[in-house]
Amino acid sequence: MTLLTGCGGGATDTANGGTGGATDEPGATTTPSRTATQGRIATPGRIATPGGTTTPAEAGTATDTGGETVVPVYYVTDTRAGLRLAREVREVTGDPVKGAVEAMVASPRDPDYATTWNPATTVLDVERDGETIVVDLSEDARTADTGSEGAALMVQQLVYTATGAAARDVPVQLLIEGEPAGELWGAVTWTGPVEAADPLDVRQLVQIDEPSDGARSVSPVAVSGDAAAFEANVPWRVLDATGAEVASGFTTTSEGQAFAPFAFTVSLAPGAYTIEVSEDDPSGGAGGVPMTDTRTLTVP
Repeated sequence: MTLLTGCGGGATDTANGGTGGATDEPGATTTPSRTATQGRIATPGRIATPGGTTTPAEAGTATDTGGETVVPVYYVTDTRAGLRLAREVREVTGDPVKGAVEAMVASPRDPDYATTWNPATTVLDVERDGETIVVDLSEDARTADTGSEGAALMVQQLVYTATGAAARDVPVQLLIEGEPAGELWGAVTWTGPVEAADPLDVRQLVQIDEPSDGARSVSPVAVSGDAAAFEANVPWRVLDATGAEVASGFTTTSEGQAFAPFAFTVSLAPGAYTIEVSEDDPSGGAGGVPMTDTRTLTVP
């Protein structure tokens, strides 16, 4: 997993040669970071809609749903490549970055996702300091039951969530009670701003954004998300409440081997279903179990 160096030093997991504003060894030397696009929902600052089109969704601009803002919130899931980031599209009120980080600390809606941030953590403040987002958390954030891999991904979980909600690819600085976080969780040290790592290194490679888990959706059901897919091919299938496959097919993204949006629709009779999208697997299983993402839903 790669953490990229933000300006000023701070979080590095050297497992894949990455650098970042936080280090896995206190006092480790940092190196200049490379810029990484996050592959946010469809494209930065935009939300995917059925049919593969996009509509503006600038963070901080209220939607028509009672002053709420739609933001991506990142959690952790287990994959063939180890722990990876997965996201949920959430509606928050007030400051979109603060609301997104609060949702990140709390439990995800999808049971396949998790967070190891201490749920007692309070978001004290969020500031935009020039080209840096500064997130100030309570002392509770220092407590987490995680190993070095999980700690490194916790750093990127916060970076992706904050920058995704702000719709800006800028570094993130973590403060604890107003001071630079320093050593965290016995595994990393976060002393300066940290940039988002390459999404191919830290994100699951297929992602459903809509429908949300547990949704009630009329038929035909519109499914959208993004994927870094082999030759842009994204297989999908639908299972009924008994686990039987009732529909299947494939869709394509606009670009292979890089995160790009996909969308498809499927007609379903009333009932409870699970929609699954997955990596295409030309290796026939030699590369491990393909990454998948699922959403449960009910068609009334």
